[in-house]
Amino acid sequence: MPRPLEAKSKDLGGFSVKRILPHEEQPTVGPFVFFDHMGPADFPAGSGINVRPHPHIGLATITYLFEGAILHRDSLGNIQEIIPGDVNCMTAGRGIVHSERETLEVRGSNHRAHGLQVWVALPEDLAEIDPDFTHVKQADLPHMLHHNLMIRVVAGEAYGLVAPIVTHSKLCYLDVLASGPEKLTLPDEHEELAIYLRWGEIHIGDEKYNGGEFLVLDSSEREVEIMDAARFMVLGGEKLPRKPHIYWNFVAFDQERIEQAKNDWREGKFPKVPGDDQEFIPLPD
Repeated sequence: MPRPLEAKSKDLGGFSVKRILPHEEQPTVGPFVFFDHMGPADFPAGSGINVRPHPHIGLATITYLFEGAILHRDSLGNIQEIIPGDVNCMTAGRGIVHSERETLEVRGSNHRAHGLQVWVALPEDLAEIDPDFTHVKQADLPHMLHHNLMIRVVAGEAYGLVAPIVTHSKLCYLDVLASGPEKLTLPDEHEELAIYLRWGEIHIGDEKYNGGEFLVLDSSEREVEIMDAARFMVLGGEKLPRKPHIYWNFVAFDQERIEQAKNDWREGKFPKVPGDDQEFIPLPD
């Protein structure tokens, strides 16, 4: 039977997110170590998402929106606005700094922000690679249509389709939309899988599940019956050989590396974000 994981609400300053991973019952799903559902949050004109520069190491962030637009800026000099259906993938490696805000045009009227951000732990032997950033437009993401289903491969690979972003781990991250009743066999080449049901109703075995539930599946649970229109994300991959340390925005397999990153941020040794270097988020207590 799938194991539901309950989300915790986290305040990010002006808006809240539902954080599901890491979870005390299931810290990771494949290489996914972090899963945030942000919003939907409605903002009046003049306000909005305004996440100041902050650092990352040892992971790749994947941002995917349902509504709104977010402006990404990083210490490599990238400036990229992401809109629904597009993907931002930022590989932190040995260290990167970025901010997540909204443009003046977006903040100039009432608007909504709604989307997902996940983190993928880099393999231990690749944790210190050079940082990188990739933006992929919706039209360039592989997808398949089958009866009442559309399946988009946001990252990784499934059903013979491979997303263009490089994640350095064997994984899948799918957006599944159904316009009516349908049955779906999930990819069986991935050791660990989970479903995040955005809305709608699905059945797995004899159990039914509704919108907002995050379900960790076992290896025998690969058949999903969709009862009507629905949308859900599928994520997973190979199980991590060992559990990484996670502190704030830092992921590492060695606690000493976490301590080094903490000291580097305190002492201002991380690179700056060009054009957005007047603010930063302090290291948490």
